[in-house]
Amino acid sequence: MEKVRPRVVISRCIELESVRWNAQIIRSEFVEALIPHIEAITVCPEVGIGLGVPRETLRLVRVGEELRLMQPATSIDLTEKMVGYVDSFLEGLPEVDGFILKGRSPTSGLKDAKIYPSLGEVASVGRGPGIFGGIVRERFPHLALEDEGRLRNARIREHFMRKLYALAGFRGVKKSGGLKELLRYHTANKLLLKAYSERESRAMGSVVAVGSKRPIGALIGEYEVHLHSALRRPPRCTAYVNVLTNSMGFFSRRITKGERDFFLDALRRYRERKVPLIVPVDIMRSWIVRFGEDYLGQQTFFQPYPEELVDVDSIVEACGGRDYWEDVGAI
Repeated sequence: MEKVRPRVVISRCIELESVRWNAQIIRSEFVEALIPHIEAITVCPEVGIGLGVPRETLRLVRVGEELRLMQPATSIDLTEKMVGYVDSFLEGLPEVDGFILKGRSPTSGLKDAKIYPSLGEVASVGRGPGIFGGIVRERFPHLALEDEGRLRNARIREHFMRKLYALAGFRGVKKSGGLKELLRYHTANKLLLKAYSERESRAMGSVVAVGSKRPIGALIGEYEVHLHSALRRPPRCTAYVNVLTNSMGFFSRRITKGERDFFLDALRRYRERKVPLIVPVDIMRSWIVRFGEDYLGQQTFFQPYPEELVDVDSIVEACGGRDYWEDVGAI
């Protein structure tokens, strides 16, 4: 089964077109590097409902118990028009693996758009998702969802990439509709899934073990439920360490004591946040090549996405630090 390019919906104003309210473009080195490796579907909700470039700004306004999308300069309420556009756009989408939307936008923001009590010159009273971003979160909570601002953070970026490519690969399995492809996917992603969730990884293993005893559609559907649950939060530092420590067992009789100690010391320094995860991973990868270890060589854990997109800094934050996913609805 050939590799599937991730399909990502991207706000058009991020590195693509000057369609912001002020006719500017948002720069993102990450998105610029990613675009050649994905199938990008672009969107600008404001342009989608007929607003020009440049245009008067929009604002989320709390009216009673509702949030309304309004234009302060004209007092026009654009809520229904925007909801209609969003519904039409999302219904017309092919199956996608993720979204990268403009943060803090009253339309595209996923969680941090400012909310105001009125159209006047007043301070904001809170933050929440924009109209487009909120509907995306409701309909696609299982996908790789981020805004360009959060993707500047190394830990968030790494989780987004691993999740995005894992979902894209599984979309290929669903398209094929074959048991062989499902088994191949599970085998290749076994260590990655174990790092994310041992419990869900075991559950997925039980699903594929049933094999031809159940209809393939039911197997793929059940597997997908566990996959989405596993990928919901990023792996902990200890999970990465456990996977690498167990992988060392493949070489226990083929490496010297000095090599073993060197690798374990790299794991220790990773736990202490003195080196990024790529250091012990690259030691393991060198053994995989040296000894021709086919099973580990096919594991996506060691190269979850294209080499050109690897950022050494992207894994530094994986061991310890702030939990960016601590709230239930976090993206």
